Amino acid sequence: PVPPTGTPATVAPDVAPGAVLGDGTTARGRARSRWRRARWPLVVLLGVLVAAALASVLEPRTSTDPLGHDNPEADGARAVAQVLTGQGVTITPVSTTADAARAAGPGVTLLVSSTWYLSDEQVERVRGTGADLVVVSPDDWHVPVLTGGAVDVVWSASTTVEPRCDDPAARAAGTLTTSGGPYVAVTDAASVCFTGSDGAGGVASATVDGARVTLVSDGSVLTNRYVADEGNAALALHLLGRNDELVWYLPSATDTGESATDPFALLPPWVGPVAAQLGLVLAVVALWRARRLGRLVTEPLPVTVRAAEATEGRARLYRRARSRGHAAAALRAGTARRAAGRLGLPRSAGATDVVDAVARATRRPAEQVTALLYGPPPTDDAGLLRLARQLDELESEVHRT
Repeated sequence: PVPPTGTPATVAPDVAPGAVLGDGTTARGRARSRWRRARWPLVVLLGVLVAAALASVLEPRTSTDPLGHDNPEADGARAVAQVLTGQGVTITPVSTTADAARAAGPGVTLLVSSTWYLSDEQVERVRGTGADLVVVSPDDWHVPVLTGGAVDVVWSASTTVEPRCDDPAARAAGTLTTSGGPYVAVTDAASVCFTGSDGAGGVASATVDGARVTLVSDGSVLTNRYVADEGNAALALHLLGRNDELVWYLPSATDTGESATDPFALLPPWVGPVAAQLGLVLAVVALWRARRLGRLVTEPLPVTVRAAEATEGRARLYRRARSRGHAAAALRAGTARRAAGRLGLPRSAGATDVVDAVARATRRPAEQVTALLYGPPPTDDAGLLRLARQLDELESEVHRT
């Protein structure tokens, strides 16, 4: 039965697949039509889900951060981190000052890979955690802040690889691949190791508010490339393995001192590649659908503008803008096109072919024809008028042939 006018057709749950519905279709045909419309979006969605699953499974477990605990490259420190983990040290990686202050405390070692991106307030906050600090390559102006004024920086040219101090970590290292350093002890509370003749060394330590602060001028002793050389490994393990907990802090340019509040920072790392793949798929689908729009449909204008009026309007615009070059180019192009058509040249003919054909037809020198059709633009209105007359004469000579 056909429903009354204005009443939408509904399908009862118990309608047979082959039964004719109120709109003249069948349930099977309607389902087939819906599937035909939805299959490609479903295929794209399935492809995105498969790509997301593969990206999550194949997510890299390493990084490329310099001195990163999970970086296996030459400038990483995964070798030291793995040895420390094997010795029972728990490593907590952080990337902001707030997270470092939250994770560190008394009885914990806090490694700071650099202070280049840290402000003075962030350095003070790091020192105030009460943890044993190991700071690699600190900026010169941060050295007194970190050590409570016990250590300072000088320009030193001396080199040495011997400990020359009583620090247990330096004694265990024996020798280092690095040489010399900029640190000097200002008070008796500081100890400087691996010093040269001027007393400046590469490793300095001091006790500040009950916590031990150690400065290492050259971070290469921790890297995978050099950790196995000389006593680098012994120094790294003694400094970082002093406590059972190690907070591994890698400051960055985006470190504002607070915990990450960006919602995108909470997403897993594979979201970025999957989003890029999804964008590529959407672009392909958009191009595919755009090809199905067909040719452009012309629409009649509400008024008819004569060609002469359009030409005069463009000429006025050229004159107002003093665009004599564009006007001359339009005149020359029109003359060359009409002359080439008159002489039977194809539309793909080059400038040389047009010049030769016009020169033969008008018996003018080829240099004169070239100057008229492809010469420099006129510099004033009189020159433009003269060029227009000369082009008209040239075209009239072509038509007489």
